[in-house]
Amino acid sequence: MNDAPLTRLDLGDLIRAVTTNYANFSLTTVNDHVVKLSVMTQPYYWHYHPNSDETFITIEGILLIDLESETIELAPGQLFSVPKNVVHRTRPKGERSVNLTFEHSQIETVTITV
Repeated sequence: MNDAPLTRLDLGDLIRAVTTNYANFSLTTVNDHVVKLSVMTQPYYWHYHPNSDETFITIEGILLIDLESETIELAPGQLFSVPKNVVHRTRPKGERSVNLTFEHSQIETVTITV
């Protein structure tokens, strides 16, 4: 999605429209970065990004960000950034989590087999 400037999006409507186990889609671009909305009911796979940091803001539920050495727990309204090249995965704590993600628009994702 590449919205025109001065476009209002209703996150509540977008979140309610998701009926799948996992959805991750672009909302808008900001300079050379993209803002994505993620709705998840299951874990995402282990990976890292060699060319971009990744910032998460939780909107609904609890988002767990597993790192190799610890797990970060984000409640609604909390923010956490994963630096580039740091192996991680995200998963909901409980039934579902919803978060915004900010990352480079040309982000590369490298899958890790655990």
